[in-house]
Amino acid sequence: MQAGDAMFKRSAEHYKAVEDAKDMLYAFDASRDHSLEPELERKKAPLCAVNSADDQVNSPELGIVEKLIKRVKRGRFILLPISDQPRGHGTHSYPAVWKHYLAQLLAESRERTIFPVPVVLVVDTPFFVTYPFEL
Repeated sequence: MQAGDAMFKRSAEHYKAVEDAKDMLYAFDASRDHSLEPELERKKAPLCAVNSADDQVNSPELGIVEKLIKRVKRGRFILLPISDQPRGHGTHSYPAVWKHYLAQLLAESRERTIFPVPVVLVVDTPFFVTYPFEL
């Protein structure tokens, strides 16, 4: 437990040195009431939402993504099991964990059409709440 406490302390010190708390507050506040849920049926781009079972911010126990992804015509949801690879909500910063899902999404998109198709891979972000771009 001491090693975990020490790692947390180092991480907190690092972020205090490089991040501005006001920026974080702004980002959270900006996404607080943003929702694309009413628009999910209109999304046409292939979408793959990836989350990790140990995500402490977008908790998979709530079942929100599993329920809403069904409304996205070309959407699918992948829940990464707890292992030594996912890093909780920070998994989005470790492409080694999820890059094969992006490669698969790109390959599947190329097979379906001769024209380039926009694809979206969302990692550790509930697309129906915070993803700001038209899909």
